Amino acid sequence: MKFHSVLTALALVVAPGVAVVGTATDAFAVTKISHATATSMFREVGVTWSSSGSCSDRNNSTCTSFEQLNLPTAQGAQTLKRATGCVLDITGGTETGHASGTYSHWNGYKLDYGKNTCVTNYIKNTFTYIGLRGDGAPQYRSGSGNVYADEGNHWDVLYYNCGGC
Repeated sequence: MKFHSVLTALALVVAPGVAVVGTATDAFAVTKISHATATSMFREVGVTWSSSGSCSDRNNSTCTSFEQLNLPTAQGAQTLKRATGCVLDITGGTETGHASGTYSHWNGYKLDYGKNTCVTNYIKNTFTYIGLRGDGAPQYRSGSGNVYADEGNHWDVLYYNCGGC
């Protein structure tokens, strides 16, 4: 039996409900949460969310969904809210319509936040500028390694971890 198959089988036996992401050399467990769990976590700290379609259907690009969000991503939003004290409004979650890739919105690693002066100042004054992304978006890296990209009308945040939760 191949190592990857054994690792996957072991992960599913040891931790049901946890997805294994990656290959045998970089596999790690990611806890996925439901839309209801995520919204409860966001309400707990005063994070709001909105969608142009006023909906939460993961398969509709005008909705904002948190279905299959990674737990550390939701915790990262909580950490950002607590650290900044700013109004924090999520405008994009795991719904279809974002760029694909391993570390994508669809795979639960990213959230979009509406821009406001408080959040923008916090990111630019606290995190390290690391250059432009391939599409020209200025990027900032937090001390924990998460990446904040300024996409003009919103912040696109890639959470590798919970940001020190």
